[in-house]
Amino acid sequence: MNFSTKDGNATGSVNLRDTLVTAVGKTVTVVVLGVTIVYINATMVHTFNQHHIFYLNPRYILLIHLALNNMIQLTTSVSLFILTYAFQSIYTSLCVLLVLPAIVTTQNTPLNLAFMAAECYVSVCIPLRYNYICTVKRTHVIIGIIWAISSLSVLPDVFIMLATEPPAFLHSRVFCQRDRVFRSSYSMKKRDASHALFLVVVWIVLFYTYFRILFAAKAANADAKKARNTILLHGLQVLLTMMVYVQPMFIQFLVYLFPGGITSIHFVTFIIYQILPRCASSIIYGLRDVTFRKHFKRYLVCAVTVNIIRPENTLKIDS
Repeated sequence: MNFSTKDGNATGSVNLRDTLVTAVGKTVTVVVLGVTIVYINATMVHTFNQHHIFYLNPRYILLIHLALNNMIQLTTSVSLFILTYAFQSIYTSLCVLLVLPAIVTTQNTPLNLAFMAAECYVSVCIPLRYNYICTVKRTHVIIGIIWAISSLSVLPDVFIMLATEPPAFLHSRVFCQRDRVFRSSYSMKKRDASHALFLVVVWIVLFYTYFRILFAAKAANADAKKARNTILLHGLQVLLTMMVYVQPMFIQFLVYLFPGGITSIHFVTFIIYQILPRCASSIIYGLRDVTFRKHFKRYLVCAVTVNIIRPENTLKIDS
């Protein structure tokens, strides 16, 4: 009996230690990836702010809006991931405050990409009217429309929750997910309808702009070919960002196949649906543009160089 008890305690300690190490490893992985991508996007924003020429180009304005959107989305998503891993459940009111910006910024991304594709289409297919159609003022209006549409798609869930849930629900603790907070059947149906609408509209825009640019390219127009490749990258990025719309069904399918690996499933799907698309957008759009890349690399390299300068070297230089 004594031997069995000691063996059981040892096994329990090993399992607890393995679980703790796994949890810490997952958290560190998410935090490192999140901080790295936020840093890259912040450098893009800094590059934009340092050069007035970017202020006058709608393409760069939409690019920086995408970078800012990625920063907000990653910050809220990583915060939610850490809170759910550390506490398992948090107060519903706090969860709502974190979930709302995460949902809105997630909805913003495909809309921003659709407008970036439309801007590319105008520059190639209607170049003589580009300066009239694509202005800085209209670009700012478009950004406002993007936020309004995304906000209107999720704010009704808050009112539905307040109308259908008891007051004590806001003071209770929940596992912080959208479906755990906005759990009304009306919210579920509205979510599915809005996702389907976003999916259809954005893909119609992408297909239309791609084929119009494809026809305009003919055979050898290098600028049109570059624009066509850009639209293809827009499509790839939209595909990655819109995969989040099928995330609940995909998670349910994986849990059905692997009922014992719920935490691992949530970790892997979080990396795939939340982290990777934001990493791809920074690389695809920030580094492909020759003008922006030249300044962006300079600021990125300068920042890294400043961080690795040793104190003794600095003292020698000063002296």
